[in-house]
Amino acid sequence: MSDFSKCPDCGSSDIVDDAHYSQNQLVCASCGFILTEGLLTTTQAEEGFSQGVRFSESTGEKDSISRCKLREIIRVRNMCRTLRLPNTFEDTAVSYVERAFHHPSFHQASLPKKEIIVGCCVYITCRQHSWPLTMGTICSLLYADSLLFASTYGRLVKELELDVPAASLAELVKSHCKSFRLCQSDGSIPAPHFEDANKIAERTLQIMEVASDTWLVTGRHPIPIITAAAYLAWQSLRPASRLKNSLPFFCKLAEIDQPPPSTKRLKEMYSVLIRLASNLPWLNKFPKNAKTAVQCLGDILKHRNFLLKQSLDFHTEESTKQQESSSRNDSESKTDEQHDKSEGTCLPTGKLANGQGLGVKRLFLPPCVENPRKKLRMPQQSEVQACTGEEDISDSEIEQLLRTQEEMDEYLKACSWD
Repeated sequence: MSDFSKCPDCGSSDIVDDAHYSQNQLVCASCGFILTEGLLTTTQAEEGFSQGVRFSESTGEKDSISRCKLREIIRVRNMCRTLRLPNTFEDTAVSYVERAFHHPSFHQASLPKKEIIVGCCVYITCRQHSWPLTMGTICSLLYADSLLFASTYGRLVKELELDVPAASLAELVKSHCKSFRLCQSDGSIPAPHFEDANKIAERTLQIMEVASDTWLVTGRHPIPIITAAAYLAWQSLRPASRLKNSLPFFCKLAEIDQPPPSTKRLKEMYSVLIRLASNLPWLNKFPKNAKTAVQCLGDILKHRNFLLKQSLDFHTEESTKQQESSSRNDSESKTDEQHDKSEGTCLPTGKLANGQGLGVKRLFLPPCVENPRKKLRMPQQSEVQACTGEEDISDSEIEQLLRTQEEMDEYLKACSWD
C-alpha cells in the first residue's frame, strides 16, 4: 500500500484493501476507483503453473468504466450523502444513472441537463422509498431551473419506464416541521416561542386537510402551503403571546426560507377559516377576523366536517330561495306586462335591478375560479355584425363548399338561369 498513497483519480488518501472473489485489491473509498486489480485463476492447470488471470480478462470485460460515467456516479453518491440518505438509496440511484447513461435518448444531453438527470435519479429513488423530498430541495442543491428539472424528470420516467408513486403529504409535513429551529430544545429559543415539533406537525396536518377540502392544495406547490399552515399552527397553540408575530418573523425564527407564494396561501387560509368560524354559535358576538379565527382554530379543526357541511347546506338553501324568488318575480313581471299591454303601456321585462335571481356563488371554489387572472373580453354591441343573408359570397368560397358532381351541375344550372 505504500506504493499507492493517493488515488490517481480524485487525489484522496483513503485507500482500503478490498477482497473481491477472495482476491485482494486496493480501492479508493472516496470515489471507488480500483488502483490494483486482483488476480484470479480459472482452471487447476493455471493454478499449478501459477498463471494469474485478471478479473477483467476472466469475465471478458476488458473495457474499464469511462471517466464521464464515473463522474456521474460520484455526483449521485455525494448528493445522497449530503441529504443523509440510507446506503440502499445510493445503490438504487446509481443503477438509474447507469441506465440513463447508456440510454440513447440522453447521449446528446448538455452538461447542465446531465446534472439534472443525477438529481432526478435521486428524487425518483426517494419517491419510491416514501422518503419526504421535494423538487425544490434538489433544484436548490443543483442551482437548477425548476421548469427544466420537471421536464427532464417526466422524460426520464417515461424513457426508463419507472414506477414512481405519489408523494406522501403527511410525511412531507412531518419532515418539514421537524426541521424548524424553534422546535429544538437547545436553550437558544425563548420559552414563549419554543414549541414541540410533534404538536406543530399534528396541527399543521389538520390544517392541510381543511385546505385540501376547500381547494387550496390541488395544483399548488406543497412547501408554501405547509409553511403557511405551520405558521397558523404555531400561533394557535399559544395565541396570547404569538398573535403579534408575523410570518417573516416565524420563518426567521425557524431558520427557513420564506417561499414567496406563502403570503398568498396564508390570506386564502384566513378567508376559509373566517368563513368556518362564522358558523360557530359561541362566536356570534365576536368580530369575524383573522385573530378570532386563529384563537378558535382548535374548535374549527375539531368540528371541521360539521362546519363544512353546514356552510354548504346554508348556501344551498339560500340559492334555492333566491331561485324561487326570481321565478316568482318573473311570473309577476309577465302578468304586469300583459296587464300593461291591455292598457296600452309596455314595460321591459328582465331580472331584478338589485341583482337577485343571479344565484349565489358556491362557498368554496378553487382560487383560479374565484379570482381568475384573465377575464374574458365580451364583444361590444357595435362589434357584433348582424347577418342579413344578403352578403356577397366569392367564387372561391362557393367552390370550397361544393363536394359532389350533382352540386356542381346544380350550381352551373343556376348560373345559366342568371
